[in-house]
Amino acid sequence: MAHYAFLDEHNIVTEVIVGKDESNFDWETKYGMFRGQACKRTSYNTYGGVHYTDGQPSEDQSKAFRKNYAGIGYTYDPQQDAFIPPKPYNSWLLNEETCLWEPPVPYPNDEQRYIWNEEAQSWDLIQE
Repeated sequence: MAHYAFLDEHNIVTEVIVGKDESNFDWETKYGMFRGQACKRTSYNTYGGVHYTDGQPSEDQSKAFRKNYAGIGYTYDPQQDAFIPPKPYNSWLLNEETCLWEPPVPYPNDEQRYIWNEEAQSWDLIQE
């Protein structure tokens, strides 16, 4: 089983489907021709350029491709051959290695839960 993302004319993901494994046929081209849209395979178990099995990095990292599993609204970057999620806040910066957005201030490492405050450019403690 494989997953495929359809792209609009701006390389934005419009849909992700389950399809045939590409091992002996070019399903990206076949699905793309059928739909009249660009189509790229995406790896369900890839996040930040790392392939995972059962929540742990896989021994076979050749399965990690296109940096992140595509979702609706993600952008496909052909230069990096990567799916990039939508930017969550204007101040966040793209990590070119992982193709994930990172805050300008690291998330606190203290067992508490926080939410990003864009105006203050800081993490606010969630009061429970």
